[in-house]
This record gives sequence, structure tokens and C-alpha cells, in this order.
Amino acid sequence: MSIQDRGRNSYLSKEESFMYDREKSFPMEDTCNEARLEFTESGGIVNLVSRRGVIVKLSRSGAVISMTTKFELPRNFYLDIVSARIPMIGCLTQRVYTNDVVEARFLRLLSDKDLQRIFVYSTHRNHQNRTLDIYS
Repeated sequence: MSIQDRGRNSYLSKEESFMYDREKSFPMEDTCNEARLEFTESGGIVNLVSRRGVIVKLSRSGAVISMTTKFELPRNFYLDIVSARIPMIGCLTQRVYTNDVVEARFLRLLSDKDLQRIFVYSTHRNHQNRTLDIYS
């Protein structure tokens, strides 16, 4: 890697961070939904890997996922929220904590309809009285 490439990579990292710092942040809400993370793993041969976890906090722009982090989680991955049947949400890994918690940022904002659907299928006690509006 040349000096120019290193400079370009750090510039892009700063620009990307700046973009997320300027983006409107949405409040996280407690939830408990099953999740599946899918990503590619390359070790000579590219493999599609799937890991399971539980979403413990959720907002329109990101999620906090509790899962075993005994493997190398890539920078970007797909998140499937299995219980609410919401597939393939593109995500960026923000932080991986030592207590098996992953903080992720969505590449697109979740719609209000998707957010309500997730909370209806949540097993968290704060969402036990929510119902799904099938007419909207």
C-alpha cells in the first residue's frame, strides 16, 4: 500500500464518520426480536455466513444486537429480522463491545410501518399491547 492509498483510506474514513455524525439521530427503543446476520467471509474461498442474535435496542437508523462475537464481524453485513419478516437490511458495524454487543447503523432508514411491525412481533414487555394495522 502506497502513501497515497493510506491517505485516501483515512480521508474516506473521516468523511464517512462525518456523514454519520451529521445525520439526524433517532432515539433507541428497547425491544427483543430475533435477528440473523448474513455476510461473506473470505479465506481463499468466499463463503456466505449466517449468525443469529437478538436485537435489544432499535431505532429508525440503527440497532444494538446481542450475540456471540467470538468471530471476526465484517464492517458491513445484512440484517434479517426474522420474526417480523423484514429481510436484507444493509448495515455498517459501528462498534463491537467486549460483552457480546454489536452496535450497527442501517444504510437506509426504516419506515414507520416496518418499525411498528417489528415492535408488534417483539417479546419485550413494553410492546405486549401493540397490534398490527393491516389496512395501512
